[in-house]
Amino acid sequence: MKEEKAYVITGPTSGIGYETALELAKHGTVVLVGRNRNKLEEVKRTINERGQDAAMVVCDVSDIISVKHAAKEIASLGLPIAGLLNNAGIMPQKALKNAQGWDLTFATNYLGAFALTEALVPHLPDGANVVFIGSAIEDPERKPAKVMGMKGGQYLSAESSAKGIWKPGGAKMAGIDAYATSKQCVLAAAMVLARETPRLHFNVIEPGITPGTGLGNNGNRFVHFLMGSMMQLMMLLPAFSRYKSTPKKSAKVISDVVTDTSGRTGVYFDQKGNPMQGSVLSRSKEFQERVVLETRALLEKYS
Repeated sequence: MKEEKAYVITGPTSGIGYETALELAKHGTVVLVGRNRNKLEEVKRTINERGQDAAMVVCDVSDIISVKHAAKEIASLGLPIAGLLNNAGIMPQKALKNAQGWDLTFATNYLGAFALTEALVPHLPDGANVVFIGSAIEDPERKPAKVMGMKGGQYLSAESSAKGIWKPGGAKMAGIDAYATSKQCVLAAAMVLARETPRLHFNVIEPGITPGTGLGNNGNRFVHFLMGSMMQLMMLLPAFSRYKSTPKKSAKVISDVVTDTSGRTGVYFDQKGNPMQGSVLSRSKEFQERVVLETRALLEKYS
């Protein structure tokens, strides 16, 4: 008899998240977590029509209060959660605020994911996998990032990031510093969590250059089109083609990591599922510990 398992995924209604939800459904019950009830119902219906199981929890991952409520609802389902995938992410080209008045990008991509993970950790059985979606944009030395004028993460503190304040001298392209910093914090925090809680496995995946995800749809249409065109042109160059992926390819790699039973933890995977290194700063244990300490202090106000 097949062992019953469940997998929680945030941001499952489009792009990589949608394809990954369908992949995970092959391995067990999928708990779909997102802010749009109608879209969640559509994904759930698709999974059910394939003879597979899904549950849904409405949650705005950018809103810390909503995340806390969602964690309680997920725990109350009583499902054997074998994996948690923090997939939800945005990259708007203008500064927006969440319910707490924090930078929406930083809150969605990092603070919400961190808060959900912390809230669910006590409910996860030994050996469960917690996976975050990272981005090589956090590394100022990554070739595609350098070509596009990106400067990597611009972290000052968790509180400054929540306020949308970044180190001076960052990228000229709007929204990039917020995105890169959020992903740098994701990578740093995952390494700390892996050391703190060895009974669980914490890993990060860089999905590669993946057009068609709708990641930057929140902003100016022209800017979104321009960025998409730049990525397409970059992938025609031999130096960058190795970073190319698609939502379906990324979903397969991500699903393999979320369902992995090898016990690997504290690993940063590339778009092909091979270990890679993040930026020099993200690999600093001192930086990692500082990010988590400041994040917990910030989120403690909403505990």
